[in-house]
Amino acid sequence: MWIDAHHHLWDPSVRPQTWMDRNWPINRAFGTADLRAAVEDTPVGATIVVQTEPSIDETAEMLHMAAAEPLIAGVVGWLDLHNDVNHQLDELAASHEDELLVGIRHQVESEPDPNWLGADAVVEAVRCLGHHGLTYDLLVKPHQLASAIDLAQATQDTTRLVLDHCAKPPIGSDLTDWARSIRTLAGFDHVACKLSGLVTEADWTTWTPADLVPVAGVVLECFGPDRTMFGSDWPVCLLAATYRDVVDAANAMTSGLNDHERSCLFWDTARDWYGLM
Repeated sequence: MWIDAHHHLWDPSVRPQTWMDRNWPINRAFGTADLRAAVEDTPVGATIVVQTEPSIDETAEMLHMAAAEPLIAGVVGWLDLHNDVNHQLDELAASHEDELLVGIRHQVESEPDPNWLGADAVVEAVRCLGHHGLTYDLLVKPHQLASAIDLAQATQDTTRLVLDHCAKPPIGSDLTDWARSIRTLAGFDHVACKLSGLVTEADWTTWTPADLVPVAGVVLECFGPDRTMFGSDWPVCLLAATYRDVVDAANAMTSGLNDHERSCLFWDTARDWYGLM
């Protein structure tokens, strides 16, 4: 059985998805019934739902949905890292099913400052998350990996970090600079990486699993299966692939692994990194 360590749920009529092109076919509601239908006839038996908007209200809504859906094992939500993290967590604990909160993420990829992660307030907030047993998901692009490396240096004694979507590498282009940064980031043993979100970094209409293999090779070489986890990035992936296509691509990218290594990548790493029950 697999854990899908990265998917989303949203309803644009309730909470507009400000990052999304209005004309995309995924600009509609995706709820837990859609999730169950997507994973049917796949190896996925548990999931982690991840925030999409910088809103603590969205986090509360996801926690409520997750509490009612046995398939969802954890929630990666959002907090304002420039404000008192302890106070925000206390508010969630007082009002919502916060026991399913396993991590926090911010859309750093959208920040114009490439050193956003280096702000003193952000560093201290991420360190604080570790004291609460929470991970921090890094959503960055290749040009922001330098600041992610600095954050890893500053948090290695407190907080586990998870790199989303392999930092969105330039699939089909020169991977040299990206791979160099990935090797440096992977040198910190409190950092893991999600093998996720790659189909939408490739050409949406012509991609094949072979296009993704070079990225997976670097990630597995640097992080190893015990610090790599599978994520579908559903329903964003639907721009380029079905859920089943993503599962098949993950199998292709990991075909060289033995049974133990596959167990790590598809179950153990996500379970251990996010402290899932």
